[in-house]
Amino acid sequence: MNQETWTAVERYLVDSVIPSDPIQDQTLRANAAAALPGIDVAPNEGKFLSLLASIQGAKRILEIGTLGGYSTIWLARALPADGRLVTLEVDAKHAAVAVLNIARAGFASVVELRLGPALESLEKLDAEGAGPFDFIFIDADKPNNHGYLEWAVRLSRPGTVIAVDNVVRDGEIIDADSADASIQGTRRLFAMIGADSRLDATALQTVGSKGYDGLALAVVR
Repeated sequence: MNQETWTAVERYLVDSVIPSDPIQDQTLRANAAAALPGIDVAPNEGKFLSLLASIQGAKRILEIGTLGGYSTIWLARALPADGRLVTLEVDAKHAAVAVLNIARAGFASVVELRLGPALESLEKLDAEGAGPFDFIFIDADKPNNHGYLEWAVRLSRPGTVIAVDNVVRDGEIIDADSADASIQGTRRLFAMIGADSRLDATALQTVGSKGYDGLALAVVR
């Protein structure tokens, strides 16, 4: 098996079960035109997140890491008419592109984008009493994964679902001596999950157009 096979299988799965999506296609084109990093979730992963949030019955969603709003739109689609989504982004250019994409998708009145370092934004949300959130998606800078998890739990309730993307990183996650801050931040995340009795969790390896990676999933007890 190789990258070509993984990508071809993903394309088959997407073509088979996910309807044509002109809005999200335009989102990806806008992101590319703005030279944003091509690190959005794949379409089947975005739909998976949307289904998770829908199955959970989420009315309040928190996303840590917006990029161009592709995953934001997938998550917003899971919300009921009175639902709300708060998304956090540190890069002003990314945020500007995301705002336009989110508005084009029809979610300008549903999504609140907060610009600034996520750890600072999370502290402000807590001070404002913005929680609890029903579904939280962590997909930002990996060295701070453990910090994001701390705040995610604090802004949760029993039953809140927390999903963390990019937790396998081409298998490098098993290298305890890695000098990569992203690896060490994610290893700290796993150590925290395993030691926190409030969390019931698992993690999965994934392959696809984005390569070899994985997703961690936890439910707050």
